[in-house]
Amino acid sequence: MIEKTVLIQFNEFLIRNNIFEKYQSGFRTNHSTETALVKIVNDIRCNLDCQKLSVLVLLDLSAAFDTVDHSILLNRLRGLGISGTVLKWFYSYLTDRSFYVSMDTCSSRVFNINCGVPQGSILGPLLFNLYMLPLGDVIRRHGVCFHSYADDTQLYIAVSPDDEESVNTLLKCILDIESWMADNFLQLNQDKTEVLVIGSEDKREVVLSKLKNYKTSQCVRNLGVIFDSELNFIPQIKNITKTGFYHLKYISRVRPFHSLASTEVLMHAFITSRLDYCNALLSGLPRTRIANLQLLQNSAARVLTRTRGREHITPVLRSLHWLPVQFRIDFKVLLLVYKCFYGLGPSYLSDMILKYEPSRTLRSSDTGLLVIPKVRTKTYGEASFSFYGPHLWNSLPESLRAAETVHVFKGRLKTYLFNLAFS
Repeated sequence: MIEKTVLIQFNEFLIRNNIFEKYQSGFRTNHSTETALVKIVNDIRCNLDCQKLSVLVLLDLSAAFDTVDHSILLNRLRGLGISGTVLKWFYSYLTDRSFYVSMDTCSSRVFNINCGVPQGSILGPLLFNLYMLPLGDVIRRHGVCFHSYADDTQLYIAVSPDDEESVNTLLKCILDIESWMADNFLQLNQDKTEVLVIGSEDKREVVLSKLKNYKTSQCVRNLGVIFDSELNFIPQIKNITKTGFYHLKYISRVRPFHSLASTEVLMHAFITSRLDYCNALLSGLPRTRIANLQLLQNSAARVLTRTRGREHITPVLRSLHWLPVQFRIDFKVLLLVYKCFYGLGPSYLSDMILKYEPSRTLRSSDTGLLVIPKVRTKTYGEASFSFYGPHLWNSLPESLRAAETVHVFKGRLKTYLFNLAFS
């Protein structure tokens, strides 16, 4: 109970004094893996729209939470203005801890814990974020874009094939990060650090030759999403489809023994959750690209309702109140835009959302419209969140854009998209 109270008050202190790292999305309200990836994918798509390659580096840390030095962490807290009784409480919270391993009737001897944040605690993740706080300044000194989610940090830059300086800057940044981590008792695992060059194949080879000391791949798994070298998400869609149909096969076997309601719970747990995870990244993709995802949803609906393959699927989806895949993607994008528009989203996404302000007073001045940026390409520019989000938002009825709360907006938006899908 005390730990929860401290967490609430400490979190309020950090928010009030704007102490959090802007590009750290781990363990923060209104932040998630999806918001982090939407930001990164948006930036990469904008680079590709400007005919530039992107180099994405996924840094791998070894047992980061376990090697946090207590004296360094306490100095961090002291530097944030925490002192007196509060600092003493954190000192007592971190120090004089011990652990042992127990299995059946056997137990190991007791060991003292001299480093690391308490495992399984609610304060541990927040303290780790503060421990990593100076890393952002190390990266900014090199002008490299970055984003972190807990101990997963990724760097990315825009480059041209003949631009050696940008690649050298990135490599110098990685060396500085290694040095900083060594000083802070963290270990960067270079063997597991992955590099992905994103862009047209003929241009990638030139950049890859400059990164031969690092593990380069055609695909990388980034916060649960597979990124490929052309950012078309084909490997990710294939993975969702393959895994989804694998689970659907076993659900179909037990379907005769379960009610409709209990089977639907299984569908949401094993199928819908995969269709919806980070699906905002699929915005702007052609319908042919996501056709297999729609096929997975259709098959799940048939198994659930015991509908034969020859019968039309649209009435089935309508009866289940399931939005088709394309509309589920638009729902997620619009929800993010709503949160950003009303100050509920991460600042790094809100910065992309610019409210439309006409040069003179018009009837449209107070209708909640957004500025739609100019882009060059349909494949990348129009698929970016900074374009696709405002474009969708401006097409909504004014009454929907003006919804009072997130809950009200979600209800109205689902009704609106449902009518579009099944009208």
